[in-house]
Amino acid sequence: MNNLLYVLLMAPKTEDQNPLMTFLPFILIIVVFYFFMIRPQAKKQKDLRTYRESLKKGDRIVTTGGIYGKVVDIKDNVVVVDVGEQVRFKIDKSAVLKDASDLPAQK
Repeated sequence: MNNLLYVLLMAPKTEDQNPLMTFLPFILIIVVFYFFMIRPQAKKQKDLRTYRESLKKGDRIVTTGGIYGKVVDIKDNVVVVDVGEQVRFKIDKSAVLKDASDLPAQK
């Protein structure tokens, strides 16, 4: 990396050298990072946010801690989850990870 910077900064300047061609590799790296890393992550976060906002009573969920349960009540940012045999947890809405309805049924 240092060699590349040295070549770019200390290279002899010629009259016909285009400054755009000097920075073209850096611009391409930024574009690749955007399309392959930043954009998909932003889309994933947006989908998760819309899923959390659309939660309703009776939805089956999985928390970030790996707790499977059914939504009993929703108040602002707090979700009450029934995990079985009348055991209920109050969790933050941001701890809801995904929908558990597509997961195989628990025995």
